[in-house]
Amino acid sequence: MSTATTPDLSRTARLDRLPFTRAHRRLLTGAGVGWALDAMDVGIVSYVLAALAVQWQLTTGELSLLGSIGFAGMAVGAALGGLLADKVGRRQVFALTLLVYGLATGASALAGGVAVLLVLRFVVGLGLGAELPVASTLVSEYAPARIRGRVIVVLESFWAVGWIAAALIGTFVVAGSDDGWRWAFLIGLAPALYAIVVRVGLPESVRFLERQGRHAEAEAAVRRFEESAGVPVPDDAGIPTDLVRAGAPARRVPVRELFTAALRRRTVALWLTWFGVNFAYYGAFTWMPTLLVADGFGLVRSFTFTLVFTLAQLPGYAVAAWLIEAWGRRAVLVTFLAGSAVSAVGFGLAGSVPAILVAGIALSFFNLGAWGALYAVTPESYPTALRATGSGSATAFGRLASILAPLVVLPLHDRIGTVGVFVVFAAAFVLAMAGSAMLAELRGRRLEEDLPAA
Repeated sequence: MSTATTPDLSRTARLDRLPFTRAHRRLLTGAGVGWALDAMDVGIVSYVLAALAVQWQLTTGELSLLGSIGFAGMAVGAALGGLLADKVGRRQVFALTLLVYGLATGASALAGGVAVLLVLRFVVGLGLGAELPVASTLVSEYAPARIRGRVIVVLESFWAVGWIAAALIGTFVVAGSDDGWRWAFLIGLAPALYAIVVRVGLPESVRFLERQGRHAEAEAAVRRFEESAGVPVPDDAGIPTDLVRAGAPARRVPVRELFTAALRRRTVALWLTWFGVNFAYYGAFTWMPTLLVADGFGLVRSFTFTLVFTLAQLPGYAVAAWLIEAWGRRAVLVTFLAGSAVSAVGFGLAGSVPAILVAGIALSFFNLGAWGALYAVTPESYPTALRATGSGSATAFGRLASILAPLVVLPLHDRIGTVGVFVVFAAAFVLAMAGSAMLAELRGRRLEEDLPAA
């Protein structure tokens, strides 16, 4: 029977019409824990750098390298992870990334000098960079179309959980003793253990399975979600998507398809948005404790301020999760990026503790809400054959900014001060706004299966 005459019986259509079930919740939570562990690792580094700057008497250049090297690994990891996920599967790559960066983080606790730590942080970055676009792609391909954006923002909100954990570790472990940073890295071994949970407990993408010609596995996965919802299996179930009818796996699509006439605008818009958001976010939050110390606040007090800012991420995600289905992806992105730009200028100009706290809370609220919307719209923008590749490439291009930002922030701070640095961050948010304004509105639409016509 042709899927053209009964599209409602295709496996992806059956997934799209399901309510949010226990099976969705397990997938979201399983991917979200991995996401939180990723955030915890990234967040811990900002506290470790502030401690090592004092303990190891690091130069500005050494600090900048340590701040950037992980993001260099993330850029490579994001690009490779996306390609691998479209070839060998989302779940497989997700589990591998957790294993890689968990083991490398734990090994970082034994580092005795800058050179060793640089190598290990690059390896950590490979795993971290690959995980995020792959996890968001997997969850996006299972989420019902009408709430897909909200589900991905909730997934992104696990970042705040991990960053809060990092803030607590920084405040009570890193700052607690001279070897506190080593204990913090040992805690970062947790993702390696969690990789087993991902490999055993999470489902593979139905869309990926169908493209590989693994229709029995795809059908079994859909039926598990239907059973979780109490939905009876249709009498004529098991029809593949429009993209893959049956038989042999679908052809592999080359990366250059991202820049064909049909996809070029989406790719350019996403790359600009990812670049601007990465530069501003990692430039600000990687060095937030260090900049506060440089402006006269003690180590413990600067860590406490950063913890307060981090807590503001949660309401930012919550508001974005509600608005993304009410306003749409593009409107939420533009609005939250505008709020981020204004907040960045306010933080730079803040001259008192209350002003610093208000501006920092606002910056965290708007910035992380924008991140949630960006992770929602990125996998939606590409067809199944290129979804992980496109998401990974956009993430990788953004990571170039996260490499650049830690390298230039401290030298910029020496020349133009805190005000100038945060004005630069505001300009990066404006660049991201320009990119997001070019995106198509995808609220409520089904994910594309086939490549669009030019």
